[in-house]
Amino acid sequence: MATDWLGSIVSINCGESLGVYQGRVSAVDQVSQTISLTRPFHNGVKCLVPEVTFRAGDITELKILEIPGPGDSRQCRDLQQTEMGIPGVGCQVGPSQNGTGKVLKKPISSSAPQNIPRRTDMKNQDIIISPQQQCSKSYMDRHVETLIQSKGFRRRHNSWSSSSRHPNQVTPKKSGLKNGQMKSKDDECFGDDIDEIPDTDFDFEGNLALFDKAAVFEEIETYERRSGTRSRGTPNEKPARYRHDENILESEPIVYRRIVVPQNANKEFCTDSGLVVPSVSYELHKKLLSVAEKHGLTLERRLEMTGVCASQMALSLLGGPNRLNPKNVHQRPTVALLCGPHVKGAQGISCGRHLSNHDVHVILFLPNFVKMLESITNELNLFSKTQGQQVSSVKDLPDTPVDLVINCLDCHENAFLRDQPWYKAVVDWANQNRAPVLSIDPPINEMEQGIDAKWSLALGLPLPLGERAGRVYLCDIGIPQKVFQEVGINYHSPFGCKFVIPLHST
Repeated sequence: MATDWLGSIVSINCGESLGVYQGRVSAVDQVSQTISLTRPFHNGVKCLVPEVTFRAGDITELKILEIPGPGDSRQCRDLQQTEMGIPGVGCQVGPSQNGTGKVLKKPISSSAPQNIPRRTDMKNQDIIISPQQQCSKSYMDRHVETLIQSKGFRRRHNSWSSSSRHPNQVTPKKSGLKNGQMKSKDDECFGDDIDEIPDTDFDFEGNLALFDKAAVFEEIETYERRSGTRSRGTPNEKPARYRHDENILESEPIVYRRIVVPQNANKEFCTDSGLVVPSVSYELHKKLLSVAEKHGLTLERRLEMTGVCASQMALSLLGGPNRLNPKNVHQRPTVALLCGPHVKGAQGISCGRHLSNHDVHVILFLPNFVKMLESITNELNLFSKTQGQQVSSVKDLPDTPVDLVINCLDCHENAFLRDQPWYKAVVDWANQNRAPVLSIDPPINEMEQGIDAKWSLALGLPLPLGERAGRVYLCDIGIPQKVFQEVGINYHSPFGCKFVIPLHST
């Protein structure tokens, strides 16, 4: 009769010394008066052994949580795997949707990857709790039978239901599903054998190391070579990568030397795109400007174009839109403009007028002369209509550092100006101010400047500038292409969409 209760899920209270055990009845020995539980839980924690055996003398209280029917062996087995396979945090049980007891569950994980043993390896390990008293076989049978009758369970349609309510009885809840829908869903979801589930974490790194990618790729490549097919993205094929400024469409090859001068250039530069820009001598540059003026590109037009390009470059050096906007009126930049009494100085005055129109505080230094060039007089007349400040003494220049110094003191012809006291005083002031210097149309290498520049702006074509000129930029002053051809220069514009481009030494 004791074998009728095999497979039942019970809770055994062994007193304060041994605690409470829960599990499924796997064996009832009538000779030694013992009962064995498989997959046991001790005080809500899963035991390390797969089976525990109790003697009748150690049992203080026995509660039956589930009694399987004759046809419910599969269901009980699945329920045992799903509900009793994961250790819980307590010994309290509550009703589930199918009327069976459920243990509150809390999974235990291992942090370090280990070898993966199977649960079936521990099936033969048993532990027997020594009893303190002995009882007969009939006592065990009567005890189990009495507990079943006290619970009020009776058999109905191959299942157990309660005919009377007991204070400690677990009341099942109706799931609302008919025709075994809940049972079939449980089988689909929890029907796998839990013995095949490993106890420890899976070793991903160890298993990944077993995969030989090189051998697989070589096998794929060999197959494609034999079959005559080649798929995209094979390991040995690297797709072409393009920069944001490169064209993916095929076009005619770029000729990087598109400017040819009639004489060998002393120095060559190149643009960001790699176009070679040769330097020209001062005599050839002067002839180019003279021919352009004869064709209508007058000095006034050239001064205006130079002023616009130089002011545009200066605005970029001062911070551009990040600083020059209506919200930053308190950060108005200050520019010191140093000009001499010549055409180069007139170019600087034109640049200062445009800077002042863009809300830049311009301080123009120009020495006093009895007679000025007509171009300087015209530019000064326009500059006086702006908010710019004109001074003729070094003492009137700012004592504090300015944001930018624009140097237009030097001239290609009048070298005697370097010996003038005002020139030396202005050069000393600029070197002590420690502000960055921009030179407009600086002299050639043989005529060294008194002020070291950080940037230099060349007009049309660069001169062979020295190291003291700093980084060289080139601006387009509007000379037509046929004017270049007339002086013997094979010219193709290197500016593209800009009017000012940087040049790099080759």
